[in-house]
Amino acid sequence: MKKVYSRPKYLKKVPMHYCPGCGHSIVAKLITELVEEMDIADRTICIPPAGCAVLLYNYFDFDCVESAHGRGGAIATAMKRVLPDRVIFTYQGDGDLAAIGTAETIHAANRGERFTTIFINNAVYGMTGGQMAPTTLFNQKTTTSQFGREMRRDGAPIKMSEMLATLDEGVAYIERTTVIDVPSIKKTKKAIKKAFQIQMDDIGFSLVEVLSPCPTNWKMNPLQSCKWIDEDMTKVFPLGVIKDITENKKVKEAVNAD
Repeated sequence: MKKVYSRPKYLKKVPMHYCPGCGHSIVAKLITELVEEMDIADRTICIPPAGCAVLLYNYFDFDCVESAHGRGGAIATAMKRVLPDRVIFTYQGDGDLAAIGTAETIHAANRGERFTTIFINNAVYGMTGGQMAPTTLFNQKTTTSQFGREMRRDGAPIKMSEMLATLDEGVAYIERTTVIDVPSIKKTKKAIKKAFQIQMDDIGFSLVEVLSPCPTNWKMNPLQSCKWIDEDMTKVFPLGVIKDITENKKVKEAVNAD
């Protein structure tokens, strides 16, 4: 029998503001599916960013607390320490996390704060017009790098996941995924589930980086955007598990359960 699509219980029935082909809507759906499947809606708190996903609280039917630009890690730290039984996650773009929020992100991870970060990497500042971001690739043209990113002038793309993975004591799990096709979407969902479970089992800081298409600012159609991620972006930001200190049987059983 053909499976009929059903909206996740905790995804509100309202139109989303995202551009056609944007990856944010896919990740939002995955999160709400997991909140329902893991039965954690009554204790989940999302911390949306400044940027394209600033309106997440309009779409999630569970608690959300807005943070100032880049301060998601600081807000999550405070909330998790005050409410240690909650499942708390920040949802941040590359400008929010890897530029203005670099300090908060690094130090929260270094302390091993027991929250999860979902990091959306689309290699540009999305909401403010497509300017060069810390993750913009070499030779990638943006509104502020019209001839492409250049090392001497702009520096190299920052690989936040690899940087955070060097923090030996606090970081438990980091994985980089994407949402360009059905298999990659399934891997992203599994990675987020594992990150939540690691938090719930009090193991350490967890982060899932998602390479996400941004057709509007890349001046591409959605299919071209997915192809660019697959053929260009993954060469700079390779997919896969970057760090995983968990050999916890409980985590594995929870993640692999259907």
